[in-house]
Amino acid sequence: MFTGSPIFNAMSALRAGCDLVFVFAPERAANIAATKKSDIITIPYDGNFLTRKQILNLNQVIKTQRISAVVIGGGLGRERETFLAIRTIIAALTLPMCIDADAIRALPKNLQTLENKKAVLTPHADEFQQLTGEAIKPDVTFRKEKVRKWARTLGVPILVKGAIDVVSSGEEVYLNRTGSVYMTKGGFGDTLAGICGALLARNVSPFDALCAATYINGRAGELCVKQYGEGVIASDIFKMIPKVIT
Repeated sequence: MFTGSPIFNAMSALRAGCDLVFVFAPERAANIAATKKSDIITIPYDGNFLTRKQILNLNQVIKTQRISAVVIGGGLGRERETFLAIRTIIAALTLPMCIDADAIRALPKNLQTLENKKAVLTPHADEFQQLTGEAIKPDVTFRKEKVRKWARTLGVPILVKGAIDVVSSGEEVYLNRTGSVYMTKGGFGDTLAGICGALLARNVSPFDALCAATYINGRAGELCVKQYGEGVIASDIFKMIPKVIT
């Protein structure tokens, strides 16, 4: 499991207003997160990657800590057992959730898992193609049609990240133009997912949460780029998120 993604998820969620954020991760990743930022509460588990063996422990954490939203996918990896665990978790959850990165890659051929879920999907172009089997062109008009089609088909809002982000509920479409070319660096998708998770935890509707998170992440990134230029990194965004929200 990659260690940066859960830290970016957690810190951006905290900066977007979450009271408490829990990182459920293998011991190594959890320990790195706890050492990096003491604001993050970590729940370590044995092993190097997520399997179905950890689901009971996860369910206990969700119940005892009264978790109100979940971000799943960042840094989880693509082991077969991990994909099985992801699908099992998503199928069982009734909480709002932001499904990102490797969790999106776990869903092809199992799209029924999303039925009646209060969820959002946040793929980039390659993840969207793997999810739907359809390539997505850079043209914004083309993207609007494809994202709307698949959001309607799957019954959940979808964001396809790009130079202009395209978000659709299946009916409505939002185009987000905040952001910078320098935000193609690793981690900025994880910060977006964390912000979205924080908004979902506030009971913001999935489509509105996704639109707002996309704008906030992009605008916060713009503020970072003004300071750091092409040297910007994803962790720079943490202090800028509250400035955008306020």
